[in-house]
Amino acid sequence: MKKIFPLLAASLFIGQVDAHGLWTEQRRGNIETIYGHGAEDNAFKAEKISGAWAFDSRGKMIPVTVKRLDDHARLQPLSPPAMVAVALDNGPWSLTPDQQWINQGRSKVPNSSKSLHTFKYSLAIYQQGVTLPKLEQLKMVILPEADPLEVGVGKPLPVRVLIDGKPAAGIELIGDYRGAPHHISAKTDAAGRAQVVVRNQGLNIIAAEVDLPVANDADIETRGLFTSLSFLGEAHRE
Repeated sequence: MKKIFPLLAASLFIGQVDAHGLWTEQRRGNIETIYGHGAEDNAFKAEKISGAWAFDSRGKMIPVTVKRLDDHARLQPLSPPAMVAVALDNGPWSLTPDQQWINQGRSKVPNSSKSLHTFKYSLAIYQQGVTLPKLEQLKMVILPEADPLEVGVGKPLPVRVLIDGKPAAGIELIGDYRGAPHHISAKTDAAGRAQVVVRNQGLNIIAAEVDLPVANDADIETRGLFTSLSFLGEAHRE
């Protein structure tokens, strides 16, 4: 039992380092950053939010402030946005021989057996008829190729996945990251395209993640990327 427990603890911890995702939700009139997996909503160090960008319906940038709270970050755009994008840098992590994860690169962790650096990205669309801006800040992004707020529940939304600005083939897409985080809804083709059925009348979170090998880096051997696209399945009506 003593041999099994450290391995289990390590696997649970790397779930927070690698498998957890990022998205935003509007709560009590605020745009809150959420770091979690499925229904989980975990506390995290707000300084790990490395960037936030807000846009109007034409794709023009709106100034946005990141309010760093004790357990998460809140976004405060200067005016109501049509879209919001966020990036989180989880930093480098190394696994020691006794199965402990250390928040440092392998150059500082002797005999580490695994090392990675994870990044989380999200894109939220709040208004119909938006013009997407260039989102070069997001190294992995799910771009809708139709208006997600107009597609309708139960109908397919065409999307395209880009990694480092290039189409990404063979990426598995989770159609309902909060409600069914282990259910793969589609896989991208050679052009990075797929169709994902809109699941919910309320908040939809389409997500994907990938681990990419890194060569000639003293601190890591893997770059882990997560990205989400969120929107309402039906436009809000009074």
